[in-house]
Amino acid sequence: MKEDDGTGPPNRELYALLHLSPEASDEEIRRAYRQWAQVYHPDKYQAPHMKEIATENFQRICEAYEILSDENKRQIYDIYGMEGLNSGLELGPKLNKVEEIKEQLEKLKRMKEQQKMSALFLPKGSIVANLSLPEFLDGDGIMRGMAMSSAVQSQLSKSSALSLSGNLGVEENSGAGAASAVFRHQIASGSTIEFMGSVGLGSLIGVQMTRQLSLHSTATLGIAKSFHDGSINLSNVWTRQLSDTASGNIELLLGPQSSIGVGWQKKDQNTSAAGEVKATRYTRRFSSKSHGRIAGRIGSAALEVEVGGGRKVSDFSTVRMLYTIGIRGIFWRFELHRGGQKLLIPKFVFKPYYLKREKQKALENMERTATQVQEARKAAAKAQQLLENVANRKRNKQQEIGGLVITKAIYGNHKALKKGDELRETNDELASQVLDVTLPLNFLVNDSGQLKLHDGVKKSGIMGFCDPCPGEPKQLHVEYTYHGERYEVAVDDYEELIIPQIAHRV
Repeated sequence: MKEDDGTGPPNRELYALLHLSPEASDEEIRRAYRQWAQVYHPDKYQAPHMKEIATENFQRICEAYEILSDENKRQIYDIYGMEGLNSGLELGPKLNKVEEIKEQLEKLKRMKEQQKMSALFLPKGSIVANLSLPEFLDGDGIMRGMAMSSAVQSQLSKSSALSLSGNLGVEENSGAGAASAVFRHQIASGSTIEFMGSVGLGSLIGVQMTRQLSLHSTATLGIAKSFHDGSINLSNVWTRQLSDTASGNIELLLGPQSSIGVGWQKKDQNTSAAGEVKATRYTRRFSSKSHGRIAGRIGSAALEVEVGGGRKVSDFSTVRMLYTIGIRGIFWRFELHRGGQKLLIPKFVFKPYYLKREKQKALENMERTATQVQEARKAAAKAQQLLENVANRKRNKQQEIGGLVITKAIYGNHKALKKGDELRETNDELASQVLDVTLPLNFLVNDSGQLKLHDGVKKSGIMGFCDPCPGEPKQLHVEYTYHGERYEVAVDDYEELIIPQIAHRV
């Protein structure tokens, strides 16, 4: 049984297969096994080809149940996956005796519990003393100053954490201190928000939001108000993972000390390096109403020059037109400023290098995984065949009572899903990167008219699903009806899905 590609939480395929949470109890595992065994038991089918499909999937169900219902095997699977089970469990020195395996598992279990407790309540602190030997030899005291800091982080819930910290510094006859608090909450998969405040030196309050834009890119937007001088500071940071050991970032700060910078960091076991380039814009005013602008940006994946100008058209209105030229292409931007409002119209003109590179990488990946995807699609189609009768029966029942009916569900490459109109025109390249999973989702709707896909479990492992684009970020797009109303929602590959919800109404 094959595990996923390793781009998310590990060792979860068996849970997806039985439609279980990784925290499922023994009773929930038994109940799920009985449900799936009724669907896929070979004795239920007379036609030879259907019996063959049922036998293949029934073996997968039995294997998953055998592992998850055995406490020791489940622990090994959770930590090491199928590789750990198939290799006889190599934990450093090879363990052959059952007693040795149990002893090692108990040790690992205790370590996990300790780690869990540490994650719930994690204190840190430091004391640094500043000593001066020359002054001591001159007859003065050896102690020049001291700095102390302490911090504690508490995991309030699965998605919320609170961090409290303080520091105090003394240097000769002067000293200063500060205390701060940060509340962090995960809004959704890949999105967090932080509320922060500090008193003492540099007192401020602020809020910051972070969003994972793609598998390797994140963006952070923040605003803070200083109590020291009353200023408001805006910050925007884009970070991209360039390789396993290197990352780059672009930072824009707007406030009393505005700046823009490009940074780069590389760190591995033996070496570490970092660099930063800061650029300031040059603005020339040609008259009381007109001005020009030249700005530059340089980084590990970007080299751009921005040229443009603007004119004040009235006492309260200014227009600007700017061109950006770089290796990512050519962009045009029009801005209208009136009072405190700004209208921005960005337009992409031409970006040949960037598009060519991204398309080439996608094509190479598709060619490399074509055989794997083809086999996975066949297995998913076979699994859906056996789900069809029950899924249709559930769908008809929900239609009769005005309950939850999945009208359309597509799983696959998130870029392909964003191009829905092209997909409907049967674009072969896009269609090959997505899979219709309407039928298996209707099967998973429970008798209460609800559907839940568990958090942290890759959706390609669900019965009737497969991975249509290995290595690419994926989403699940679902359209459904409930009590005669239309709903629509899209979730990331490992994100929890619970429907129906009023927030999904179209």
